[in-house]
Amino acid sequence: MARTRLYRNGILEAENFPPADVSDYLDDPAATVWLDMCSPTEDDLATISEELSLHRLAVEDAMHEHQRAKLDRYDTHLFLTAYAVRLNAETGALVKHEVAAFITERALVTVRKNERFDIGEVLTRWDSAADLAKSGVGFLVHGLLDYVVDSHFDAVQELDDEIEALEDLIFAERLDDGDMHRRSLRLRKSLVTLRRVVLPMREVVNALMRRDFTIVDNTLTPYYQDVYDHVLRASEWTESLRDLVTTVRETQLNLQSNRLNLIMKKVTSWAAVIAVPTAITGFYGQNVPYPGFDQGWGFWVSTLAILVISGTLYTVFKRRDWL
Repeated sequence: MARTRLYRNGILEAENFPPADVSDYLDDPAATVWLDMCSPTEDDLATISEELSLHRLAVEDAMHEHQRAKLDRYDTHLFLTAYAVRLNAETGALVKHEVAAFITERALVTVRKNERFDIGEVLTRWDSAADLAKSGVGFLVHGLLDYVVDSHFDAVQELDDEIEALEDLIFAERLDDGDMHRRSLRLRKSLVTLRRVVLPMREVVNALMRRDFTIVDNTLTPYYQDVYDHVLRASEWTESLRDLVTTVRETQLNLQSNRLNLIMKKVTSWAAVIAVPTAITGFYGQNVPYPGFDQGWGFWVSTLAILVISGTLYTVFKRRDWL
């Protein structure tokens, strides 16, 4: 179901009117129209495409999923693609929600691929900054971008918390290596996905702020600069977290190697201790006469030699932390 809004001279005048009425307001220089379409058909987009003179390539991109986050310029409008993201706390996977937008001089048309993109949150941002509505389409685009970029920032914050929890697990006494590997790989995959949607947003926001686009006026400039700052922080944070995940992974492998070396050291030390009585008893098991052969004191001498030499080896290994 399509949703609509009409702002006239910065005041919300009408809402949820039929999409067919959009064209009635486009000739009014004081009017700004918003139209939202969720999972539209080709016929739906064809109708609005004729009214707004949308480019065929832009309409095709709006219909197809998995577009790159971008801002394309055409003769009569701009075409924007962006992604809101959400981190699944249970699986650690990053979920993307795509939105496309046609930006004209007096209208903003948003095309959502599904209901999971929370357009209600965008409306809340518009209503909370109603004093900026006089800036026209730039005001609507700012609310949309602000929601998208904030979702990036929230996701990178949650990923940071997940990585901190992963760091704590590294030094746990009983560590499940398989679970550790799975969690670190999931986080790394989520960061790669987040990077793909965050980095292009720097170019998108920066392009919208260009004077020749006439989207951002002097009133909105500080607000777009704030969004751009959030984009930069999210992208830099994402890059640092990628390096941190790599460091965590390397630390985990180093600790595994150290544990293996420690185990091998202890096993080797015990083998050296056990080799002493094995050697002595093996020697006394020879079928040739030896000192104390067939005598009671010979047994006690061999037993004492086993205890003394084994005890000495144990003490030396223990002092050197080999046991």
